[in-house]
Amino acid sequence: MNPFARYWSLDPDVLFLNHGSFGACPLRILERQQELRAEMEREPVEFLYRRFEPRIDDARGALGRFISADADDLAFVPNATTGVNTVLRSLAFGPGDELLTTDHEYNACRNVLNFVAERSRAKVVVASVPFPLSSDTEVVDAVLSAVTDRTKLLLIDHVTSATGILVPLERMIRPLAERGIDTLVDGAHAPGMLPLRLDELGAAYYTGNCHKWMCTPKGSAFLHVRRDRQHLVRPLAISHGANSPRTDRSRFRLEFDFSGTDDPTPFLCIPEAIAFFETIVPGGWDELRSRNRSLALRGRAILQDALSIPSPAPEEMLGSLAAVPLPSRRDGVELPPMSLDPISRELFENHKIEALVSVWPRSPSSVLRISAQLYNDEEQFRTLARALAEEISAGGAAQ
Repeated sequence: MNPFARYWSLDPDVLFLNHGSFGACPLRILERQQELRAEMEREPVEFLYRRFEPRIDDARGALGRFISADADDLAFVPNATTGVNTVLRSLAFGPGDELLTTDHEYNACRNVLNFVAERSRAKVVVASVPFPLSSDTEVVDAVLSAVTDRTKLLLIDHVTSATGILVPLERMIRPLAERGIDTLVDGAHAPGMLPLRLDELGAAYYTGNCHKWMCTPKGSAFLHVRRDRQHLVRPLAISHGANSPRTDRSRFRLEFDFSGTDDPTPFLCIPEAIAFFETIVPGGWDELRSRNRSLALRGRAILQDALSIPSPAPEEMLGSLAAVPLPSRRDGVELPPMSLDPISRELFENHKIEALVSVWPRSPSSVLRISAQLYNDEEQFRTLARALAEEISAGGAAQ
């Protein structure tokens, strides 16, 4: 029995290898959220009005220290997709402007980019990043070679969703900034997986989820906006802060902190989650990240050996996610790129295994992505390998 599994309420009858999709919140953090909700319902005005600001300030401060960012540059949002929407729908683009992204970009955020481009008659330019790939230089070269004099913004993942690749942002943000091009980073998977230093990174805009690898309750994410860009960004819901006469807080804070009645308890649980994982293993967050990464690498090796799949990416490009292409069994069936391959359903229905298999857009194969969290172990990946071999042999895999 995995000694860490007791901290979560995951179904013991399901082999859960897909922490990356929605995260999984530990029992202790859920209990803290319930305490906060009970307090809110006992006296809603006290909770949401009189005591709200100091508490949200504390949560923002704890998060800022964790990701090395000034708390005044952070706004809470329910998820990274909302963060991407907030930035893209705030900025002004015009006909002929080019909005750059890659073909690894998360589908929801790519849709936002398409929407904004259509509305402003701008153009979406998609840099083709290979997978499999042999070096992170292939990512850098693909992006920078797609830049033109019309490029206004780069939208890029920090950790790619389907393929689990760590993107070398440091090698792109500065060269682009020198050409007057801002970067919007979709860091959905990065907080808790990677040791973030946002003040050093220097991206104009960065959004990330706390409910994935920081394991906070669902609906807790952040948007970091560099101080010199905050005047450009407005929340999706314009509310009281838009005409507040207060001068003790920035307009950015006044608009984003409270936009209407909602449940702030996911955000208020962030300090508790940070503290919890600092103590659950002896080395705190550094050891947690190291354990998860090592397990992801071992899990990938198990799958590669069992299915005779060569390494699709260097180990140094991986964190707590790892992906491998699966042999094609699509048999002419067309599936939308980035949609779920039917083998995801078959793994669950036939083997009670939760694992993500996505249709990859540029080849006849799909991509299996595994996640590694403390509650997982090597034997679970061996079980997955056996199940995959069985499904592929039976012709059940569409990839």
